[in-house]
Amino acid sequence: MRSVRLIAAAALSCAISTLAAGCASGGPTVQRPPTLQPFRDDAEYVRFVRQLARSARAAEPEASTTFDMAAVGKAGGTSVALERGEESITNVQHAGVDEGGIVKVHGDYLVILRRGRLFTVRIGGSELAPVSATDAFGPGIDPSGTWIDEMLVSGGDVVVIGYSYQRGGTEVGLFRIDGGGRLTHRATYQLRSFDYYSSRNYASRLVGGKLVFYAPIPVSTGAGDPFASFPAVRRWGAGDTTFHRTAPATRVYRPAGELSPGDGMVLHTVTVCDLGGSEMDCRATALFGPEGRVFYVSPQSVYVWAASERWDDDSHPTTRSVLYRMPLDGSAPTGLRVTGSPVDQLSFLESGDGFLNVLVQGDGRGEGMWRAERSGGALALLRAPLASFGDGSGAAPPASYRPLPAPAGGPLQNRFVGDWLLYGAGAGWGAPQAEGKTVYGVRWAGGGEVAALPLPHAVDRIEAMGSGAVVVGSDGRDLYFSGVRLGRTATLADRYTRPDASQGETRTHGFFYRPDGGDAGVLGLPVSGGGRAGYEQLDHGSASVLFLRNQGFRLRELGELAAGDPSAGDDACRVSCVDWYGNARPIFLRGRIFALLGYELVEGREDDGRIRELRRASFAPTPAQAGR
Repeated sequence: MRSVRLIAAAALSCAISTLAAGCASGGPTVQRPPTLQPFRDDAEYVRFVRQLARSARAAEPEASTTFDMAAVGKAGGTSVALERGEESITNVQHAGVDEGGIVKVHGDYLVILRRGRLFTVRIGGSELAPVSATDAFGPGIDPSGTWIDEMLVSGGDVVVIGYSYQRGGTEVGLFRIDGGGRLTHRATYQLRSFDYYSSRNYASRLVGGKLVFYAPIPVSTGAGDPFASFPAVRRWGAGDTTFHRTAPATRVYRPAGELSPGDGMVLHTVTVCDLGGSEMDCRATALFGPEGRVFYVSPQSVYVWAASERWDDDSHPTTRSVLYRMPLDGSAPTGLRVTGSPVDQLSFLESGDGFLNVLVQGDGRGEGMWRAERSGGALALLRAPLASFGDGSGAAPPASYRPLPAPAGGPLQNRFVGDWLLYGAGAGWGAPQAEGKTVYGVRWAGGGEVAALPLPHAVDRIEAMGSGAVVVGSDGRDLYFSGVRLGRTATLADRYTRPDASQGETRTHGFFYRPDGGDAGVLGLPVSGGGRAGYEQLDHGSASVLFLRNQGFRLRELGELAAGDPSAGDDACRVSCVDWYGNARPIFLRGRIFALLGYELVEGREDDGRIRELRRASFAPTPAQAGR
């Protein structure tokens, strides 16, 4: 429930710390059928669900595993080339895989999603002019209980993604943007789903012009309709508002390995939608698995790590997991039994050498809502050959896991940069801290020692910067930017300190680095006053966007573009009145530099080693737009 968000596997059950020594039932991956097996028809699916319900009742008669979908809502990177040659302004994990965000570019216009409304601002030539504003939900739709948080732009379509607790499902609003930047509502669809929100991940991707959504759906094992929890879609206001299944039983795949009645089974559902026709055409693939999850999208596949937390005989938590791979070409999914859990999508890298690399934690809990901020335990780097994925009966052998030193401090932060995996611990969404003053580096594809680089600050953010990386973090008072060179070894480079400052945004999209060639470029990051906890970004935007120039890993301040008066008045917000995905971004586009700060867009120019404000525009809703 979003109210929570607002308050500020033996091989399966073997702990990661003992994997290097071998586990009793571990062994090489066994390949039987090459893929996971789907249900043959609806009848087989119904029999399976009924048996699951009986097993659950026999094992835990006092517990219910029935989920009523109708009652769900009542519970409460670098710059990359995208399709059509459009320039990216989003700090994405993979080139060519766009991620749902709060600001996108369409021709001469920026499209901005803020507090339940869509806005366009013309930036053609030297302009900076608001053009259009509209509700980010369709006419006649009650937005109560809905969170509208992310957006994608595909051709002339603006796609708005949200979740309705009132209706129980993912809502997709389609809007057209014309040549003049004006927005009109096209249609609204609802995908059957459960709450997919994460404090770190994004729900949607755009790959090759196709929309890709992930969502878990709890499995209904009660006496009602077993297909009440099947992937489905409906369109609002089109006469027929009934749900239509987006997956036949033959696209729903059996669990990989044995099930425990207490696992809390869900259908991990990946839906791919085509916007090319008059209707949004969606097809889904679903996988049975335990409810804990992390999902990751590479340019070739969608991965879902499904984890189930268990307690051993000594009352210690253990995590048993299944890793699913769903190729984006539509071929059948495959699976592999694994141990532990990654903390977020940044823990994954599908590398060009035919391996999947994953940093896993012994007590990982997935990334649903705040879980990424509360995970811990021993660490290991899993390197699994893609060829080892099969019908899910095989397990990654102990030799696939390389134990790594675990950082002290708060929530884990990690990032694959080039040939390296970098990780450390920081504050996450909590208050800045002085602990966790080490960043670790290890080559994911080879041997060599793990580099432990001491820092004067925690590790709150790791980002690619040229051929190396930059680590951003606080010591509890000041904000630091530490360069890391990555070559034959990992070494610390220059450091910049911003006194009495904190990150203004914790999400990956809050940062952007513009490469200018070689190890030179400009980075931008929203900042605020020192000592501010990460969760405060939900209600208080950043004070400014700070820009630094990198020249051969020497960091020099260019200055900042600051917000104007934060008390701009009541915007009569009706929905999504908390900035879950933030509201501030550095934007580098066609040689220009912008800062998005709440309802302001500020343009600056680098001049004589400093960034100076050129112009600004407010796109705050007018009284008429706000309905006042």
